Amino acid sequence: MESNKFNNRKAFEFNSEIEYAEGGIVSMRVLEKSSGNVSLFAFDLGQKLSEHTAPFDAMIQVVEGEAEIVIGGEPNHLVAGQVIIMPAGIPHAVNSITRFKMVLTMIKA
Repeated sequence: MESNKFNNRKAFEFNSEIEYAEGGIVSMRVLEKSSGNVSLFAFDLGQKLSEHTAPFDAMIQVVEGEAEIVIGGEPNHLVAGQVIIMPAGIPHAVNSITRFKMVLTMIKA
């Protein structure tokens, strides 16, 4: 299924499109295509995604706050405006340092 979850003819800002949930993680699909997808996330303080692997490359862009992105056991401290690529098949995890928002782009092909 291919779809755009956002109006593709109207400008928007990621930070304004998603709100934090106390004690949780909120996600929203921005774009969904057979070749990959783009998702927006809001992590409350102390929230994390446990270590896991994915069969395809992914890119995280922090748009607000700070996060620790662990790739292959190596921690990376990212702040708003920074981007990191997580290679396919390499274990990775996401930890909030502050409340933060990120855009996750996954490329399947």
